[in-house]
Amino acid sequence: MTEPAADLVVHGGRVILPGGEAERTIVIRDGRFSALLPAGASLPAAERTIDARGRVVLPGMIDGHVHFREPGFPGKEDIASGSTAAVAGGVTTVLEMPNTIPPTDSVVHAREKIARIGGRARCDIGLFAVVLDGNVGEIRPLAEAGLVVGFKVFLAPTTGDLPTPTDATIRAAMHEIRRLGMRLGVHAEDGALIAEETARLQAAGRSDPLAHLESRPAEAEARAIDRIAALALETGCPLHLYHLSSAPGLDALRRWRARGAEITAEVGAQHCFLDAAEMPRIGARMRVNPPVRIAAEGHQEALLDALVAGEIGMIASDHSPHAPEEKLHAEIWRSVSGYAGVETTLRLFLTHAVATGRMGYPALARAIAEAPARTWGLWPRKGAIAVGADADLTIVDPERPGRIEEAALHGRTNVTPFAGRATRGMAVAAVLRGAVVMEEGEPVGDPTGRFIGPVPR
Repeated sequence: MTEPAADLVVHGGRVILPGGEAERTIVIRDGRFSALLPAGASLPAAERTIDARGRVVLPGMIDGHVHFREPGFPGKEDIASGSTAAVAGGVTTVLEMPNTIPPTDSVVHAREKIARIGGRARCDIGLFAVVLDGNVGEIRPLAEAGLVVGFKVFLAPTTGDLPTPTDATIRAAMHEIRRLGMRLGVHAEDGALIAEETARLQAAGRSDPLAHLESRPAEAEARAIDRIAALALETGCPLHLYHLSSAPGLDALRRWRARGAEITAEVGAQHCFLDAAEMPRIGARMRVNPPVRIAAEGHQEALLDALVAGEIGMIASDHSPHAPEEKLHAEIWRSVSGYAGVETTLRLFLTHAVATGRMGYPALARAIAEAPARTWGLWPRKGAIAVGADADLTIVDPERPGRIEEAALHGRTNVTPFAGRATRGMAVAAVLRGAVVMEEGEPVGDPTGRFIGPVPR
């Protein structure tokens, strides 16, 4: 019997390539794209063929900012449940944050986390390591062993209670990261200003939902960006801003780029499509760091415009799940910050950016695949439909109606302020290294996700 020429063939869809949209038949063999045939070409024999007529075929989505909470927080999420939610939402690769218990702060702890991935993850997973006072000596071993795609520093309190390092530590870390040709990401909020504002509000007896927003003003984001970007410019270290949330933060990004700092940035659905004016009604479900801001002040429009223009390069969820009993309190100070997002992010951008005409599919593909792959050292293995790359695909039905319902999501804890939101467009299939891992919003097959490190230079 003649062996099939391909493992999987996808045909008939609108395929989004690095150069734009085209009609192509995608041929996959041995986990990689082996050919991109012109429309009308004869279909090669394959073990499986997907008819994608009426669909948009995107490169596999990379969510560059997730908290899968393992080890340390098994009641919130773990690698198995988080990766199940990811592929259900069309995500084929995630980059996992370091604020677990123990944190990803050393070669030992990174290897321990990696050991948890095989046989449990449904998507590919890369790791970030944290920068702390006392662990600068771990940066080079982590990088040279290929254990992390980048590094992260927290400038404000976060889950896991990781302390903010001194400027001397950050400067030393930046020098080392620059020498390694890597990048430092930052949670950019000024912890001292937040502490002052929180104490003031609590002394005044404020515990309503909007007190959280007022405790973390846009000035806290802009001030933190000024602090970290000055160090980045001094050291020459490439910098990445996680979850940019405000117009003043965007202005700070522009100022420092104009001065010569190399800075990338991401934005999430929460900061583009939620309005803090609704927080008194929605309550603690909307509590997140940095906070959702008042839409009438122009933050959301400024961020979405910058994303469409490419000033903000990428979309990421900041998937930060918590159990309902931790989250849903009338007194806002008792609620923890963050919520599930890895499964809903693509649907929300399809609904509020693509379906509205604000963003085309080529720009979406750059933001969800190419930009994170390039930023975090995964390119050209990930991030594009191109011969030789990993055969990762996210196949979208652009007209599929839906509604975000917490009970229908696939993570361990699925509290979201988008509950009840009507959507238009969703991922209906996902392919990871040539294997179909999701169909019609449901994960299929055994977990085949792997640990991934940066592509060797």
